[in-house]
Amino acid sequence: MDARLQQYEDKMKKTIDYLAADYATIRAGRANPHVLDKLRVDYYGVPTPIQQVGNINVPEARIIQIVPWDRSLIKAIERAILTSDLGLNPSNDGSTIRLVFPELTEERRKSLVKDVRKKGEEAKVAIRNIRRDGNDAFKKLTKQDVSEDEVKQLCDDLQKHTDKYIKDVDALIESKSKEIMTV
Repeated sequence: MDARLQQYEDKMKKTIDYLAADYATIRAGRANPHVLDKLRVDYYGVPTPIQQVGNINVPEARIIQIVPWDRSLIKAIERAILTSDLGLNPSNDGSTIRLVFPELTEERRKSLVKDVRKKGEEAKVAIRNIRRDGNDAFKKLTKQDVSEDEVKQLCDDLQKHTDKYIKDVDALIESKSKEIMTV
């Protein structure tokens, strides 16, 4: 593959990867430890990811269990969960924190699907912007002794990559929407 084309494909791939990671943090009614990925706990004055201060596991389909390595962190972990936008109430027994995921209402599911579609559209816009930047850069190459046919070929190849990544975004949207709407 042409190195000039490769940089734009890499940017498109990063957009897809970011979208997939973002979708992993969306709560779909089942316990998914990735919903905690963005949460930080104040660990001796340093904001630290929850995954680095304890063990996280899923003992049942709708429960996440957090066992901090330092019991003094229980209150800080609870505070981080309560102040987040997860909408979960943690419960603890002095050594373990449990997060019980309630069943999502139909209204909440539809709201989450709207969010999923919105984020998908934003990813599509980002991919199209990358295509536009690539096409602009390729058109400037005609001033640097590159034939018009070669520039047209680069633009066509970039369009093929764009189409491929747009389909990937659509597949991610469809998959996550189906996961959310499944009761």
